[in-house]
Amino acid sequence: MLERARSDSVRLLAGDLCATAALADWVTQALAWRGRLDLLVNNASSFYPTPLETATEAQWDDLLGSNLKGPFFLTRAAAPALRATGGCVVNVVDIHAQRPLVRHPIYSIAKAGNAMLVQALARELAPEVRVNGIAPGAILWNEYETSATVRDEVLSRTALGRQGTPADIARALLFLVCDAPYVTGQILVVDGGRVLQQ
Repeated sequence: MLERARSDSVRLLAGDLCATAALADWVTQALAWRGRLDLLVNNASSFYPTPLETATEAQWDDLLGSNLKGPFFLTRAAAPALRATGGCVVNVVDIHAQRPLVRHPIYSIAKAGNAMLVQALARELAPEVRVNGIAPGAILWNEYETSATVRDEVLSRTALGRQGTPADIARALLFLVCDAPYVTGQILVVDGGRVLQQ
C-alpha cells in the first residue's frame, strides 16, 4: 500500500532478530538505500501463551530473543547512524509489561524487560539519540483472543469502551518522533484507559 502511494518508499529486509551477527548488515542496507537513518522502531515480537506448568526453555529463548535480545543488539548496530542524524528509537512495549497477562508469564517478563530497555538505552544513547516506547492496549486481536466473550470482557475494562486502531499507534509514534524533542526514556500508554481498571 505504501509503495503504491509513493514509489520506492519502502525497502523490506527479512531475517532473524536473534541472529545478531547479521544485524549490522541490516543497518548497512538501510544506509545504502537512503544514506541516513533517522528512526528505529523495535516492533517485532513473538506472542503466545506459556503457562508456568508447560513453559519450555525454547519458548523462553524465543520470547526474550524477539523482545529483548533482538532490539538491544539491533539498536547497538544502528546507534552510530542514529547518533549522526540525532535520530530516535521507539520500542513497542505492551501494557502487560506492568500488568502481567494470565497464561503469558514469559511474554509479560519479556515486555517488562523491553520497558527497562527503553530507559537503559535512553541513558546510554543520550544526548544524541532519544529512546522512548509505546505500550498498546487492545489494538489488534490475536489468535488467542478471538471469541466475542473475551473481546467484550477486555473492552468492558477499557475506560473508552472501544478497541483502538493501528492509526492510534501511528499517531503516538509520530508524536514521539516529531513533536516531543525533550522527551526520552518514557513509555506512552495507548490503551483507551485500560490500565485504569483493576
